[in-house]
Amino acid sequence: MSDYSNLEQVLNELDELVEHSKLNYELQILDDFINKMPGEQEAGPSTSHQPVQKAPPSTSHQPVRWLKRDSEGNVVYDRPRSSRNQTATYSRKTGAHTRMLDSSVEITNYCPPDTVETFLEELNHSQGDDLDDQETAPAPPRASSDWSTRKSLLSERWEKERPCLVNTMVAQQNATTPICQQCGSSPAAVRCRDCRPQPFFCADCDVSIHRNHVFHNRDATIAGFFQPLPPTTCVVERALSQCVCIVPLEMPEKICSCSPGSLSINTGKVVAVVTMNGRYDLSMPEMKCEACKATWSAGVDDLVRNDYWPATLHFSTVYATDVFCSYEELKMAAPGLSCQAFLRMLDQRTVRFGRTGKITADSFRKSFLEWEAVRFEVDKICREEHFVCPACTPDMLAVSVDGNRKHYRFKNAARSEEQALFDGIFIAKDDEVERFVDYIHSTTNHVSGRGVCGGEWSAARETSTRSSSKIDEEGLELAVCRHGVFLGALNMFRGEIYAYPLYLQNKLANKPISFFAMDVTCKYWPYLNKVAKSCPELQHLLSMKPFLSVFHAKAHDFKCEVKWSGAYQQGAGLTLGEEVEQCNAFLSRIAVTTKHMSKAGRTDMLTLMAMRWNQQKFNNLATSLACRYQKATKRLESQLQDLESMRIQLAVTQVEVEGWVTDIKEWAEATTSKNNADLDAVTSRMEVLVASIKRRSQRLYKDTDGSKGRARIRRKIREDKAILSSVVEKYNSMVPDTERIVFDSILSDETVWPWQLSHGDAVDLKTKRKAFDVVMAIRRLEEEKKIVLSEMAKHWKSLSTRADTLKEMSCQLSSEALESELWALNEEGIKGFLSLTLRKKQEVTRMMKHARDCYSQVLTGTSMDFQNDWDGYDSDSELSDN
Repeated sequence: MSDYSNLEQVLNELDELVEHSKLNYELQILDDFINKMPGEQEAGPSTSHQPVQKAPPSTSHQPVRWLKRDSEGNVVYDRPRSSRNQTATYSRKTGAHTRMLDSSVEITNYCPPDTVETFLEELNHSQGDDLDDQETAPAPPRASSDWSTRKSLLSERWEKERPCLVNTMVAQQNATTPICQQCGSSPAAVRCRDCRPQPFFCADCDVSIHRNHVFHNRDATIAGFFQPLPPTTCVVERALSQCVCIVPLEMPEKICSCSPGSLSINTGKVVAVVTMNGRYDLSMPEMKCEACKATWSAGVDDLVRNDYWPATLHFSTVYATDVFCSYEELKMAAPGLSCQAFLRMLDQRTVRFGRTGKITADSFRKSFLEWEAVRFEVDKICREEHFVCPACTPDMLAVSVDGNRKHYRFKNAARSEEQALFDGIFIAKDDEVERFVDYIHSTTNHVSGRGVCGGEWSAARETSTRSSSKIDEEGLELAVCRHGVFLGALNMFRGEIYAYPLYLQNKLANKPISFFAMDVTCKYWPYLNKVAKSCPELQHLLSMKPFLSVFHAKAHDFKCEVKWSGAYQQGAGLTLGEEVEQCNAFLSRIAVTTKHMSKAGRTDMLTLMAMRWNQQKFNNLATSLACRYQKATKRLESQLQDLESMRIQLAVTQVEVEGWVTDIKEWAEATTSKNNADLDAVTSRMEVLVASIKRRSQRLYKDTDGSKGRARIRRKIREDKAILSSVVEKYNSMVPDTERIVFDSILSDETVWPWQLSHGDAVDLKTKRKAFDVVMAIRRLEEEKKIVLSEMAKHWKSLSTRADTLKEMSCQLSSEALESELWALNEEGIKGFLSLTLRKKQEVTRMMKHARDCYSQVLTGTSMDFQNDWDGYDSDSELSDN
């Protein structure tokens, strides 16, 4: 102990000597610095950076150095630890080793980490040292996580800034004449809103600059305020004057063999040019050779090459194609937007910028549809398929068919005998459908009546006359695949008769289809069996499996649901059969305008919107399939956990659960015994009425778009409730008091009928049904993963085939077989077609890359967030959740 105490005493003395020496050294440096300050101030700041030579410490004045220590006596450094090398020293109070700075070691001696984990650990360590050793600026206040608080703070900031914004907006109207920002000498007379950041021009610069920029929006400043100017008005000697402006077109370099100097450009006829900024009244250019008197004027081809589209072949109105693109995009975002409303917006922009004139709605609509028809023919040349789902080719899992009664059309709407441009492309031709319906009715000895499915639902009715003298087409019958892609449609004239879905089913049967889904399948399928017996050529339709849409199955009794619902169909996966309803949600918004259109205009607009809807589906198909697969995987894990929890809670084995599933299936398939025929008829009638009331209440705002129609549905609900009340009283008189039911409780969401409860069995039907639902959900999810994986492969194969097709077409432009498809294109057209195929091939390559990334990530188990890539019109996320 004595040796240790002596050693500690010696170390303490050494520490004191070192500290004293360093203190004296620091004092000497400070004295030298103070002595040099007056000289440096007189000499001014020095630009050289010479190292300061430090004198060696003398014996008379020991140099010292100040060291900062913490409460425990450890050295505290001013620089961050990450920027210096460290050597070990000894702490007196704690006995721990600390790190001292060695300035002779530079930062270039840093060695990179061996692994990512080492690098991350080093980053975390350096960040921690920076926080401990340096004074950092205070972090900005974090935004509140409460939405209402953030909105309140945002409103307060706007309110605080509003007086300044008012002042700025008023000051912006100051038309004090500055100097021209082009020549820099003359006073400005015109401000151009499109020539930022130098918008002010004098009169001469304005004419020279905007002679070739006639679509710029200009304001005159000579009146003391900003006065909007049309392109045919300019400023001359501080006064407004008229001038002539021509439509900007690409003109030929020469029109004859004469010298180019003999060509002159003149103004031709005045036309109205419509852009997204409204209407412009401009002159068409004309060229004339002064030597040989040859002339040139722009034709329709010249307009199309310059991204214009004529209203007629003898055009007096010309539309920029950007207007058509914008109108189409607005129709997709807001399907209820009418053509008149869009043109009124353009008229307002015309007035805002100082121009005059109206845009004719009929002319615009006709030109727009003709432009779309030409685009459709170009797509046909490129072999684009607008109504074929890439993930459902060559075989399709399910087709969903349903009617949309909101797509009626008034008889007194625009009466025109013109033929639709897209007749038969999406909506089947009326005469073909009528011949098919007449053939079916004549073959089956059809008697007009009223079909019944569950309850007396209008969706299942069969009537031979049109519902109203004011209506022409009563609606649309639509067919879509399980990805929400439109496959076909037809006009309804006799209500939703069963012959209409039969026509679509027969039309789509050219490829293998596993399931055929409807909201009245339980009534339609017996009808199909009857028709197939009379029409042998329709026997192949029975190879499809009947599929009752999941949501409509909930409105039936449980036996019907187990037998027909897609949730209990083996091989159906998570197919709902309600995909057509989501497509109807989009198309129904267009019905606000199509019911007032002509027959041809309605057909063309609906076909066009269906094509654009499908195109959006195709673009998002990879994201949709990956999202389906990811959600199915997560839900499968959750359902497996629920099944295990149920087994533990009920203390049953997997074999017993499978036995319950078998019991439910046998109960659903069981027939009524003769002894309980009367009671079973009453219970069945009660279930049917409850299902009918629930379904009508659910679809109150979906089946009709008028208050009168909803009043009829409400009246029918009241009638059904009155009948149900009498049936309940009859049932209560036939059963013991313990099995009686209360009328107010049977319309609840979770109805448990007394005949579904336990009668001798240890487990009641409700418990077995709960286990049955979980087991069926697990089986459907397992199937869904396999189905989606197969659809991913089909989609990838479709993209690869498309890329090969485009490559083959670009290499066989001279073949006779291809020339027959190219509308006899000339040499320039063939060159343009080659460029078009290259562009489409690049788009397919981009889609393939996106699909590969999505599929590889989701199949390797990488969790992906699809919200940023999701399209607002796609509903597959909601589908998977349901």
